[in-house]
Amino acid sequence: MTDAPHLSNATPQGDWADQMEQTVLDAAIQRAPTLGWNGRMVRAACEACGLSRGDEELLLPNGARDLAALLSRRYDDRAMAVLGDLDVKSLKIRERIARAVSARMEAGAADLEATKRCAAFLALPTNADLGLKLAWESADLLWNWAGDTATDWNHYSKRAILSGILIPALTMRWFDGREAAEAFVARRIDNVMAFEKWKAGKDFDAPLRKMTDALSRMRYGPKAASES
Repeated sequence: MTDAPHLSNATPQGDWADQMEQTVLDAAIQRAPTLGWNGRMVRAACEACGLSRGDEELLLPNGARDLAALLSRRYDDRAMAVLGDLDVKSLKIRERIARAVSARMEAGAADLEATKRCAAFLALPTNADLGLKLAWESADLLWNWAGDTATDWNHYSKRAILSGILIPALTMRWFDGREAAEAFVARRIDNVMAFEKWKAGKDFDAPLRKMTDALSRMRYGPKAASES
């Protein structure tokens, strides 16, 4: 049996690197419940896969952060595979979002102890930026599945709102269980839908127009303001 090729002797890209990332991630999931999600766990996982420290630095230059991103994206893929079996067009928008969030929450349930360690790692202030980025990625995938085609500011506001639901929902799922998490999600969706209903038909540009008219009258007189 030949040894696996080392990254120091091969280009760190392509199919081999992608496969090795997933292999190391599998090893990390096995070791995280005992070691936590940290540099020590990364080294142990890489050693188990026959990688030297040099190989580790090439494959995972950001260490535990890189593995956290790989884990989140693996769970995104799992969720999308589940959602792909649903007839999304038969669901109302609130049902689509509820199903989407539920699928994403359950995606990591099989690796629950490792997922908890990763969640605690992402909750650290030094990793908050990564946690927000990954939540945004997940929200974007879920909204795309739900059929969102907005290209204006609504595109970003929808993902920001869903990210704000996902982060606490995932944390509750890992630490408080599925029932508590899904009850939280249902409440948040109700809140968002109530806000959207209230917002519908509101003229949020009216204050800006009033201010513009007032400034115009002050500078050019009533006639100019009425013509603007």
